[in-house]
Amino acid sequence: MSAVTTPSPLLTGQVVVVSGVGPGLGRTLALRCAEHGADVVLAARTAARLEDVAAEVTARGRRAVSVPTDITDTDSASRLVETALREFGRVDTLVNNAFSVPSMKPLARTDFQQIRDSVELTVLGALRLTQLFTEALTATKGSVVNINSMVLRHSQERYGSYKLAKSALLAVSQSLATELGPQGIRVNSVAPGYIWGETLKGYFEHQADKYGTTVEQIYQHTAAGTDLKRLPTTEEVADTVIFLASPLARAVTGQCLDVNCGEYHH
Repeated sequence: MSAVTTPSPLLTGQVVVVSGVGPGLGRTLALRCAEHGADVVLAARTAARLEDVAAEVTARGRRAVSVPTDITDTDSASRLVETALREFGRVDTLVNNAFSVPSMKPLARTDFQQIRDSVELTVLGALRLTQLFTEALTATKGSVVNINSMVLRHSQERYGSYKLAKSALLAVSQSLATELGPQGIRVNSVAPGYIWGETLKGYFEHQADKYGTTVEQIYQHTAAGTDLKRLPTTEEVADTVIFLASPLARAVTGQCLDVNCGEYHH
């Protein structure tokens, strides 16, 4: 894949908080925000991972603050807010990207505690951060972007508990858009399909070894169901988030934008 270029910064002067910073989409979100002129607050449970991404942000000429955070804990999440405001004095966008690996069992055999844990992180974690950042976002007439999933659009076997959590996240996002709109805060969602990056590539490599095929064959088989006959990259998903956070989307709220190269239509 060719490198994505940035024609003009869309987030100049903004401060963006990204939760769930990991080696995949979270990292790319942070770097693309920096490339678009934003300073970044990085939140995740793993401190070492945050420092690595922070170094990449600063190499792009922007400031980065790492805050090890458990978004299922109110005290920990509150420290994230306090640190962001102490370091930057403002917050313009909150990106709720944290998620847990879903149970791959049918709902009829899924452990209830697994579902509770998934909802606690994916749904209540995002709601908790949004509540805590509301005052700061009101001051900047800012925005929230929640990372959802294409599981909203299908009912394939073994994705039931994941769909349950992500559907609840969408409902929360839409309700927050209505509630926070009078304060000038926009709330939107992005629902990616398969995201082509190192994480998915690693999964395809595992599948290729398991079934005696190649990564390219698995990629082509997976992409065949999309209109564009390819899979969206982490950069393309991140750029959709940046659009929703930017002034270009100043009249967009309560929406869920699918990024799946046409695998599902909505």
